[in-house]
Amino acid sequence: MLDLLNLGLLGSSLLHLVPIAGAALLLPSIIDKTSNVHRHILFGIAILLSLRYAWWRITDTIAPIGFTVDFVASWSLMVLEMATMIGSFSAFVLLMRYRDRGQEVADNLSWWHGGETPRVSLLIATYNEEVEVLERTILGAKALTHKAKEVLVLDDGRRDWLRDYCAEQGVGYLRRPDNKGSKAGNINHALGVLAARETPPDYVAVLDADFVPHRGFISRTLALFHDADVGLVQTPQHFFNADPIQHNLGISRSYPDEQRFFFDHMQPSRDGWGIAFCCGTSSMIRFSALMDIGGFPTESVTEDFMLTLVLQNKGWRTVYLNEPLTEGLAPEGLKEYITQRARWCLGLMQIARGSMGPLAKNDLRLRDRWSVADSVFYWLTTFAFRFASVIFPLLYWFFNVTVVDAALPDVISYFGCYFLWTIMVLNLMAPGTVIPLLNDVSQLIGSIQITRSAWTGLIKPHGHPFSVTAKGGDRSRIVIQWRIMAPFAILLILTLTGLLLGIFTDRFAFSDAADGKWVILFWTIYNLIVLSITVIACFELPRREAHVADKPERVTFTVDGTATRLWMTGLTADHARLRGKHFDAHVHGILTIDDIGDVPAEVVTTTGDGARLALRPDAATRDKLLLRFYFEGDQPGVGATNMSGMLRDLARRLSFHAGPQAHKRKDPT
Repeated sequence: MLDLLNLGLLGSSLLHLVPIAGAALLLPSIIDKTSNVHRHILFGIAILLSLRYAWWRITDTIAPIGFTVDFVASWSLMVLEMATMIGSFSAFVLLMRYRDRGQEVADNLSWWHGGETPRVSLLIATYNEEVEVLERTILGAKALTHKAKEVLVLDDGRRDWLRDYCAEQGVGYLRRPDNKGSKAGNINHALGVLAARETPPDYVAVLDADFVPHRGFISRTLALFHDADVGLVQTPQHFFNADPIQHNLGISRSYPDEQRFFFDHMQPSRDGWGIAFCCGTSSMIRFSALMDIGGFPTESVTEDFMLTLVLQNKGWRTVYLNEPLTEGLAPEGLKEYITQRARWCLGLMQIARGSMGPLAKNDLRLRDRWSVADSVFYWLTTFAFRFASVIFPLLYWFFNVTVVDAALPDVISYFGCYFLWTIMVLNLMAPGTVIPLLNDVSQLIGSIQITRSAWTGLIKPHGHPFSVTAKGGDRSRIVIQWRIMAPFAILLILTLTGLLLGIFTDRFAFSDAADGKWVILFWTIYNLIVLSITVIACFELPRREAHVADKPERVTFTVDGTATRLWMTGLTADHARLRGKHFDAHVHGILTIDDIGDVPAEVVTTTGDGARLALRPDAATRDKLLLRFYFEGDQPGVGATNMSGMLRDLARRLSFHAGPQAHKRKDPT
């Protein structure tokens, strides 16, 4: 049992958290997240508290110097944690600024008024995507109303059916004899074709094969080119489907995708410092700037970030417009999700070791070098530390090695204050996007592959194949990613075994538990939760059609000449759900939808309050449906966490009834 002195120390340390709790209640009503002054104060305090924690961690919690296992384990974890904290310091400084360019766009729409309308070429780079993926992007690009535009499909798969489809749609098609330079080489081939024209375009927009532009994409991005030294305008990437972690945990309607924090909050902060960077798709680029630098760089597999650095090296700026002007397809499987992030990591290491690295001889500004160094620290330390955090407690349970020798009151006073203040400030500045438990899961699940890519890229930056992120395909079955799951399942078993051994042997006795043991206990229980969720996330659940219109609207369903006005409560390109009247199965009729027209349909099932229809649209009507889903949309997905909804969804997924057999999910309509 804790003695009275320890109880007094514990109570005193808990009092340190009271001012933070008070700030959490008071600050939301007075803080303006767009105010750089407010941001400087809040993140400045976060830096001071993190420095206070780091000093305590280094001076009070590690084993004394000596030839002991305790010393090696304790110091190695501390060094890795401090390296991670350097990345946190950099992130705090970045987040001290914020820039919103919405008003600048409004003030400069059609800045070319009275002159020649800018000519824009929309480049859709593709390699192996299916027609179901490509048709959305091609139709959306065609539907943009900018008068002087063309759509070019750049086919590195050299597929005749795609050439024929482009001809049917009236869009341009290019292919090249080889795949040298991967995506960057594909785009450069198209740039060479455009440059050879008598009248080349003024701007090019780059779209991945699965990203659909929204209405206003061209006009609103062009507005920021009123400044003659702007070379590139980047917009955020939003996704109409759930990423694998959202989907597999059943939280796609209550928890934002993993990139939401970066695109909605970190990029506007980077723009405040003048170091926003290109993210490939959903960007608009000045053609003369591309010609000035000789096209897309091929030195790194992340040619987008590299493009920003090469442009800046020549005096061209990259700016960021934080508006949902495109939406695309997130990786649907865990393997693709991890492959994509490992490629990003490798590319950053290639940049760091290349001509645009922070220590290389070039004309980059100090802030650009900081930008690269910040990204390197993120990829090099964050994922490695997350994996280490589930390994090191095992040293205590199995080998009696103490890696953090800390009293519980001190942990609360130093780490607790730093952690709670940081989480509070991040959720003030970026509401609902930083949830510690799920953030840890998203980092842990790819930590092994990403850490390997980080060190591989740092030691041997070149000679690695370009890994394409597969999109589309059959997602109708439950798939267990055994190879991804195995290390986390083993760690889960070891952690649980170690805890049980500790509790039921003399290794850990509650009657004489010292403060350091309580820290290990809490740390272990937290790891059990994180590892359990990570293992469950490796069960890939079936997916239905990604984009669902679920806002009820009035429609007419006509059967045998009798028209009935009903509510349509769900719509995909292939199915609709009606409410208000029962129809027999296999009845055929005509569904009339505003702005779409008449769609032949068949009742496939009756429901408690209506019927579910299979749609049989012709090609023109299907195109209208696709444009309605993707072209006219606002920001898709979830922008911030609904905490109560997320807890319900997560509890349902973790429960017995949410096992694989329970996830023969209903159709989204």
